[in-house]
Amino acid sequence: MKVIVQIPCLNEETTLPLVMADMPKKIPGVDVLEYLIIDDGCTDKTVEVARELGIHHVVRHTRNMGLARSFRDGVDRALELGADIVVNTDGDNQYPQGRIPDLIKPILDGQAEIVIADRQTSKISHFSPGKKLLQHFGSWVVNKAAGTNIPDAPSGFRAYSKAALLRLNIITQFSYCMETTIQAGNKRIPIVSVPVTTNPKTRESRLFKSSWEHVFKSMSAIIRAYVMYRPYVVVGTVGSLLAVAGLIPFLRYVILFLIDRHPGAHLQSLIFGSVLLMGAFLCLALSVLADLTRTNRILHEETLEQLKALRYGAASSSASRPSGRRR
Repeated sequence: MKVIVQIPCLNEETTLPLVMADMPKKIPGVDVLEYLIIDDGCTDKTVEVARELGIHHVVRHTRNMGLARSFRDGVDRALELGADIVVNTDGDNQYPQGRIPDLIKPILDGQAEIVIADRQTSKISHFSPGKKLLQHFGSWVVNKAAGTNIPDAPSGFRAYSKAALLRLNIITQFSYCMETTIQAGNKRIPIVSVPVTTNPKTRESRLFKSSWEHVFKSMSAIIRAYVMYRPYVVVGTVGSLLAVAGLIPFLRYVILFLIDRHPGAHLQSLIFGSVLLMGAFLCLALSVLADLTRTNRILHEETLEQLKALRYGAASSSASRPSGRRR
């Protein structure tokens, strides 16, 4: 059993030593434990510090590519190195690295393929009431879209089994957290949560300039991921609303006709209702096409999963996937 802990970094020369100071050196049930950093365009001495700290592998970006791309490139390299489990943490020392053994235990025990640390955001002192509310609301939206029950969906302290990573595909450019959770939920990949307490804040977030920017980018990623897996729900809902709205003008015409008995009057209601019903019909046609596109995408993803299995030396991703219940 080989575990690789990956750490996306953007100028983390001062905090990386704190991260590694609490990093476990041995984990029961794990034969090989290695560390990997993703240099996402660092302009300081992060890479030199990483080498001094004994970090085994470095993935380098010549310019800043963002957290989602860093996660994806780190995962690709970890799988190439033969990782059975990939743990993702942050270079700002937000997360308690000493809890990594607890984070991977459900995977080792066959209870889950993805484990997400619950930061218990309501107890984080440096989070404002507004940020706590937004974090809670974001998790609620993700759980509705994914059909999961994860208390801290935005948490980046996670462990993934190799089988899970073969089935997941990162598309967004902002953050992988929401997208992989929604994908995992819709693909019935077992997910569990482990409560942790975070470390004191070391710096401001570099992912976004304000909470509203975070909300906007997160909601965009959530909507995109949800539409990918349930397009017929979105289009069908719009079509149903248009159909109901289209029947109202027809009902108005019938009522007014019964009152004044003038067939030529109130034709605007018939015209307006006809336009709305035509929109509903178009939505019905689009929902059929969207569902066919979704089916085609699923077939492509299954082919991609097999290609990944061949590339990373996994004879069968389904064979290596532990059984368990999704929570």
